[in-house]
Amino acid sequence: MAAFYHHHHHHFSQHPLHPPSTDLRRLFHRLTIASSLSIICFSLVYLLTGGCESELAENSDIQPPARDFLARASEWRQEGNGTEAPGTNSSGKEWTAARRLPQALIIGVKKGGTRALLEFLRLHPDIRALGSEPHFFDRHYARGLDWYRSMMPKALDGQIVMEKTPRYFVTVDTPARVHAMSRDVKLIVVVRDPVTRAISDYTQIISKTPDIPSFESLAFKNRTTGQIDSLWSPLWIGLYAQHMERWLAWFPRNQIHLVSGERLISDPAGELGKVQDFLGLQRIVTDKHFYFNKTKGFPCLKKPEGSSKPHCLGKTKGRTHVSIDPEVIRKLRDFYKPHNQRFYQLAGQNFGWH
Repeated sequence: MAAFYHHHHHHFSQHPLHPPSTDLRRLFHRLTIASSLSIICFSLVYLLTGGCESELAENSDIQPPARDFLARASEWRQEGNGTEAPGTNSSGKEWTAARRLPQALIIGVKKGGTRALLEFLRLHPDIRALGSEPHFFDRHYARGLDWYRSMMPKALDGQIVMEKTPRYFVTVDTPARVHAMSRDVKLIVVVRDPVTRAISDYTQIISKTPDIPSFESLAFKNRTTGQIDSLWSPLWIGLYAQHMERWLAWFPRNQIHLVSGERLISDPAGELGKVQDFLGLQRIVTDKHFYFNKTKGFPCLKKPEGSSKPHCLGKTKGRTHVSIDPEVIRKLRDFYKPHNQRFYQLAGQNFGWH
């Protein structure tokens, strides 16, 4: 500072019209204003982004794009009438990001396409989704709702918070527990032909525990009589009507949206459009977001947020199924037929499983 002053003092002394003290004062004045302005701007950005805390731990859930914040910020400025409490706008809404309990859940089914659906939905700027499966209502219910809330990503007002745990659809206590949290929660179930779902499930199991018995020996209680073991988890999960009835005892049909796992692959944009409608969101995720990867046999995202590379689901998705004796498949199709018919009636739609 002394050097700064000394240098300038020499310069100013040649211009007696401007005493050094006034020039310095003016300079400091400008500096003060500039720094105050930058502090104000920084604070605003800090507030709007919910405290800038690193949310990388949440599976890089840093989702609302900056333009979104700016758009919202200009709305708040227009709405503000000077009477509101800090942190709220004139309609009484909070405009700092906060952790809230989910308003929507993807509750099932395992190996139906729930990860794909979640990743596709996360492209929507008004969806804040937890990357991992919290298993709150089936495994960790004793930890309480505050723990569950603390797991959620921060969200602004008007954004929908959601998580997916496919086990929820089939666990007996879950519908009542979800209802106790919120009777208005929106429920999404991705369903898929129960026979291919069971084979996919078994394929996943064998990849983790290679020495388990064959699919055929686990699927039948008695191979000679052809009696099927419907309590074997891969087969039991596919009894959709049975599980759906449990949910319908607690929630009205219009609060449950069914996604076809097959159409999620053949027409991802169409299925996503219906999900966005169900959630009351603008149809922002459209066919321009997808391309079909022939090797994987899956739709992939062209450009996920903040990356220039296309993004496909991980290596554990789209595994080559183990081959099953066609006779066993025929018996399973016969076994599921009445269950599927009952499910179509409950669903009010035919999923075309044979």
